[in-house]
Amino acid sequence: MQVPLLDLRAQYAPLKKQFMSAIEEVCDSQALVLGPKTEAFEKAVAAYCGAPHAIACSSGTDAQLMLLMALGIGPGDAVLTTPYTFFATASSISRVGARPVFADIDPVTYNLCPRSAAEVLKKTPNVKAIVPVHLYGCCADMAAFVELGKAHGIPALEDAAQALGASHPLGGAGAISEAGWFSFYPTKNLGAFGDAGMVVCRDDTLAKKLRALRNHGMEVRYYHQWIGGNFRIDAIQSAVLSVKLPHLDTWSAGRRERAAVYRKAFASLPLTLPVEPWAASGLANHHIYNQFIVRTPKREALRTHLTAAGVATEIYYPLSLHQQACFRDLGYREGDFPESERAARETLALPIFPELTSDQQNYVISKVAEFFA
Repeated sequence: MQVPLLDLRAQYAPLKKQFMSAIEEVCDSQALVLGPKTEAFEKAVAAYCGAPHAIACSSGTDAQLMLLMALGIGPGDAVLTTPYTFFATASSISRVGARPVFADIDPVTYNLCPRSAAEVLKKTPNVKAIVPVHLYGCCADMAAFVELGKAHGIPALEDAAQALGASHPLGGAGAISEAGWFSFYPTKNLGAFGDAGMVVCRDDTLAKKLRALRNHGMEVRYYHQWIGGNFRIDAIQSAVLSVKLPHLDTWSAGRRERAAVYRKAFASLPLTLPVEPWAASGLANHHIYNQFIVRTPKREALRTHLTAAGVATEIYYPLSLHQQACFRDLGYREGDFPESERAARETLALPIFPELTSDQQNYVISKVAEFFA
């Protein structure tokens, strides 16, 4: 049996007619960039996650970039974040001329550790924002980061790229603090037919500036108040995402059901399994499992075994960001963030998606058990 990490075709097939109809409407209208389809999608996501404003754009990376630009973060500034995340979280900080500053992760959730962040803030000047990441679809400890931000007079900005629909006791991912962003890359729980992203925020003035920045800093056509960029979203992506959005909670529930099967099956194996820190609060979407991660010091051997058996896996992420060659000038060394480095050596993503069949999942489980037998 061959088991993919993700099967986008299985999600596409039952909705094909709706997709084609939505795309045809865009083609017939020739309103191809932004336009009414994007406005409708923005309103739907804002209502869904509980944010006053939603500003769709060209990618999750561009969403973070234009938010940092809108907040005036740039040369001479620092932004505190996690070294255990996708590259764009830190690279966007560098691209506005600011300096990424790292703190270690919580070894249980793999999200940014509030205690470590607090220690870094004490000794780091000119930090203008904290960026926790809701890694793998599980919300970071936003209560702690919001309070930490207030204590230092800076915002806590949510990297919710993997977490649209996830919940925290304080609210929905991305809309808990002043602002956050999502990615709609095709492999996300809500994925476009290409790249797309979105910023959500609470402040009216910030939202107005973000809308201008995504369109070269224009409010009135050809009059540029700011230097922005071409961060516009294609209307076809907005149309496709609008078809998918009503199904998101059902898809997330399917992922959680399959995660529960894995957890039960692996309970007796020498694996560290994901935690669900907000489950006790009764939240329906406390974890949306954009990835299902297991952890073992035997990660490489386990991956080789599963690959040979036809089971696809992935490593998110093989290097802590402070170890990446392009960040050498930040001055970090191996050992500076031991929990992040250990997670990078030991974590492995297994297949999880709403359409994963029982036969496929049981096959994955049997091959993992076979490895540890």
